[in-house]
Order: sequence, then structure tokens, then C-alpha cells
Amino acid sequence: MQYNVVSYLDKLKKSKFRSSFKLSQNDYLYIEKKGIMTISLHTKEFIHVRLSPANPKNDGKQTPFKNHPVFIAQHATATCCRTCLNKWYRIPKGQILSIRQVDFCIDLIMTWITIQLDLLSSS
Repeated sequence: MQYNVVSYLDKLKKSKFRSSFKLSQNDYLYIEKKGIMTISLHTKEFIHVRLSPANPKNDGKQTPFKNHPVFIAQHATATCCRTCLNKWYRIPKGQILSIRQVDFCIDLIMTWITIQLDLLSSS
């Protein structure tokens, strides 16, 4: 399956729930302090630990709704749990994510964060 990040972000914008997530000024400051490379590393870690396993622990509840910009991005991009991955991207539950699927999730999250940072810095 081909994953087009821009196409999916456009679809996510049309969801009232997904489009309600935005980075806060505190998230912006956190990213500025830690640096985008650290945020990217956090994204990779969260995806590998919380989403990549075939049957993640507490699936559907493993991603908090606050306290880290990546968590906000995961909810905004429907990469928060295996149920959302299945619903939005037809990534099956019950099997380990492939490298391509992991990379797609990371790209989607980091692209969303970059767009949010651009919006925050221009306001």
C-alpha cells in the first residue's frame, strides 16, 4: 500500500475530532527547548514501544491526550492506537508494524508537528 502523507493530512483536516488538536504555546516552547531532532527521536520511540507491537499494551488507551507534543500529534494524525491505524490507514491489527508502516507513522507525525510549528511561529 502506498502512503501519501499530504493526502492523509488533508483527509484528517476534515475530521472535526482530528482537526481539533493543536499544539499549544507550551508545546512550542518545549520543542524549541529540546530541538526538533529530539522530538523526532521521541516520536520513533513512542511508535516503536506503544504502537508497533502486534498487540500493544492497553491498546486504545496507550496514548495520553496531553503532556507531550508527540501525543497531541498522534491523536491529530490517528496514529494513537491500532484501532485508529486500522480505521484511517487500513493497517491491520494483530501484526507487528512493518518498517514502512512505522516510517509512515513517524513521517505523518513529524509533518503535522512541522506544520503546527509554522502556524505558531507565524501568529
